[in-house]
Amino acid sequence: MNSGDLLEAQQTTNSNPGVLVAALPDAPLPADSQQPTPTDSKPNPSSADSQGKAGGEPQQTDRILGIMPNFNAVTADTKLPPQSVKDKFVMAGKSSFDYSSFLLTAVQSGFSMATDSYPEFHQGAAGYGRYYWHTLADTGSENFMVAGVWPAIFHQDNRYYTLGHGGFRKRAFYGATRVLITRTDAGNNTFNASEIIGAGSAAGISSLYYPTKYRTWTKVGQKWLTSCLIDSGSYAFKEFWPDINHKIFHTK
Repeated sequence: MNSGDLLEAQQTTNSNPGVLVAALPDAPLPADSQQPTPTDSKPNPSSADSQGKAGGEPQQTDRILGIMPNFNAVTADTKLPPQSVKDKFVMAGKSSFDYSSFLLTAVQSGFSMATDSYPEFHQGAAGYGRYYWHTLADTGSENFMVAGVWPAIFHQDNRYYTLGHGGFRKRAFYGATRVLITRTDAGNNTFNASEIIGAGSAAGISSLYYPTKYRTWTKVGQKWLTSCLIDSGSYAFKEFWPDINHKIFHTK
């Protein structure tokens, strides 16, 4: 550039300062203006939060004493989505084929043989085998009738919802009466037809593989009533299990 051109450029700049500003490179933005624009996305809530669990409440566990299955027990004040038909049968299957079911069946079979509950089965290894498979069949048929087939038909929830509040008598009564009262898939209380009809169905099915003398209405009715009473006691124990587990084993 010659001296004439330089002089002309200086005169142009003096007469129009905007030209110089436009020619300068952009100044760096302040540090705070370089931060990305926040979005409306929020972190996903945890599964416990989405289910509405109360953090301070003693929690139900999948197993009682680390062995007995407790898969259908729900912690107090927990909200869960409705079960699908598949969920109900999966729950029944877990309770029937869990390793603990085979262990408990072994103990129950040994007790039945020791008390000679069915003399027709005889004693010894062969007799124990008969006691074992009959007991295992009883357990499986009741689980699938009470927790799978009839809940699917009646649209009922096969889970036990812990009350968790109130005095001992109130909670014990609540637990024991869950054989008569349950929830629909919509969350409303209703008569527990799944339990009553399911236990009766299982008792009726068992008459097909027990000796003839045990196929009477009286024997089937006794087994039906016994199953309902056992389930009633089981629900009452489930109600207090979180408290027992928390106080004795110091777990939440």
